Amino acid sequence: MDNLQDKVALVTGASRGIGRAVAIALARAGCDVAVNYRQRADDAESAAREIRQAGRRAAALRADVSKRAEVDEMVAALERQLGPVAILVNNAGISHVQKVEEITEDDWNETIAVNLTSCFLVTQAVLPGMRARRWGRIVNISSVGAQTGSIVGPHYAASKAGMLGLTRGYARALAKEGITANAIAPALIVTDMVAANPNARVDLIPVGRFGAVEEVADVAVMLAGNGYITGQTINVNGGWYMS
Repeated sequence: MDNLQDKVALVTGASRGIGRAVAIALARAGCDVAVNYRQRADDAESAAREIRQAGRRAAALRADVSKRAEVDEMVAALERQLGPVAILVNNAGISHVQKVEEITEDDWNETIAVNLTSCFLVTQAVLPGMRARRWGRIVNISSVGAQTGSIVGPHYAASKAGMLGLTRGYARALAKEGITANAIAPALIVTDMVAANPNARVDLIPVGRFGAVEEVADVAVMLAGNGYITGQTINVNGGWYMS
C-alpha cells in the first residue's frame, strides 16, 4: 500500500452519505480532504470539521460539478487552500426513481450531466497535476444498476454504466503515468437516496441486509493506496451481482 500521508483528496458530493464517509476515511488514512457540495453547506462544513478533528486540513467547496466553469473555479480554490489533487473520488450523483414511460428528455439530460459528465469534467480538471507528478488515483462511485439494470430507472443505469466505460478508458490511457482509475459499484447502501427509493428491499440482497457507508469507504481507501489495481470495478453489493 502506498502511504497516503499528506496526499490531497477531492471527494465530490461529500456532504452526506457515501461521499462523506469516504472523505472522513481518507482523512483518517492521512489525507487532507476537499469536501465538495452543491446545496448542503451546513452538512459539508460539518464533514470538514470532522476531518479537522482527525488532524487533517479540510476545505468545504461549493460547485455544481456538472458545469465546467464551476468545476474549474472549485479546483483553483482547492489548489490555493490545500494543494494539487492526488486522489479524486467522483461520487456526486442524483437518483430520481421513475417508470420508463415517465422519463423525459430533460430527466435524461440531467441524470447524465450530474452522474456522468461531472466525472469527466472533474477528472479532466485535476489530471494535469496528477500527470505532472506522475501519481494519481481516480475512484468513480458507480452502482450495481450499471450491471443489472436499475431499480431507479434506465436513465440512472445508463449514467452509471457510462462511468464504468469512462473508468476503463482513463485506466488504459494513464496506466504508464502512475495514475490508476477504478470504480466501485455499491448496492443498497444505507443513505438518504436508498431510503427514498420505494423499490429498495432487503430481499434483493443475498447477505440479507443493506450495506453501510463505511463498507464502501474502506474500498475507496484501499484503491487510493494501491498502485497495481487499475481499470477494475469493485462490487460492494452484498452478493446482488456476482462477477
